[in-house]
Amino acid sequence: MSTPNTYSNGEITVAYNPKKCTHSECCAQELSEVFRTAVIPWIHLDAASSERIAQQVARCPSGALSCTRIGSCVAVK
Repeated sequence: MSTPNTYSNGEITVAYNPKKCTHSECCAQELSEVFRTAVIPWIHLDAASSERIAQQVARCPSGALSCTRIGSCVAVK
């Protein structure tokens, strides 16, 4: 089983599981300053508020993106 790629900004950690991704590009179309398809690393968490990022992650249709608030045991879905 592969480990998801993780990105953190000190407030939240976003995990991306490429095996689950259906490439609908909702993340990149709706929050392109964070989810950048032409740049590596493609997730740049400093480009928006943690709340806005969590809202966008919750809209991922495939569930390939998930996030957890740092200091909390609760995953944001």
